[in-house]
Amino acid sequence: MSAAAVSARLTVPAELRAAPVIAVLRAATAAAYAPVVDALLAGGVNHVEVTLSTPGTIAALPALAARFGDAARIGVGTVTGLADAHAAVAAGAAYLVTPTTDREIIAVATAAGLPVFPGGFTPTELHAGWQAGATAVKVFPASHLGAGYVGDLRGPFPGIEVVPSGGVTGEGALEWLRAGACAVSMGGPLLRDAFAGGEPAALTARARELMARIADAGFGAGAAR
Repeated sequence: MSAAAVSARLTVPAELRAAPVIAVLRAATAAAYAPVVDALLAGGVNHVEVTLSTPGTIAALPALAARFGDAARIGVGTVTGLADAHAAVAAGAAYLVTPTTDREIIAVATAAGLPVFPGGFTPTELHAGWQAGATAVKVFPASHLGAGYVGDLRGPFPGIEVVPSGGVTGEGALEWLRAGACAVSMGGPLLRDAFAGGEPAALTARARELMARIADAGFGAGAAR
């Protein structure tokens, strides 16, 4: 690992450790984001990843950031190129998330002082992201691996921070956190029909139940003592 990468690495934010869930939002249009973010916040999920696979995400980001302020940490995901990385930073992203390991994108985020979560699957990919200065590496797709993968990685790579993503369920979230993941990334299993006419109150209830289970298991700011 280069000295520059070590010095530039941002550690996992305390706010994320306190509420260790990143909700991944994929919608038909960015105009659908705000009510879903409202519902998630009401349920205690305050880290949201809006994705570049949704049309209009970059254009919508400044208004979302202004609307939710410090109540929500809104990052940009599905960042696959340098132009998108720079655009996300300029639009006010709180952090960047990638599906792959790209050292140049990691460098853009760290230069801007933003946490960055690059994706990978194999030990080689994940170590490359960590070595390049990732805040934590995103294990993707996590549904093809068991939570024990965290321990497997930390054998050769002590201290590596892991965020599983892709098919993580409520029970799976607990398993990954117990195994040492710093947070979990959840899309469909949490959002379900939120972008297809689902009731916001139902999403809030799912988020609240998830966060309560996480706290009861001993994780986050609300952990049972």
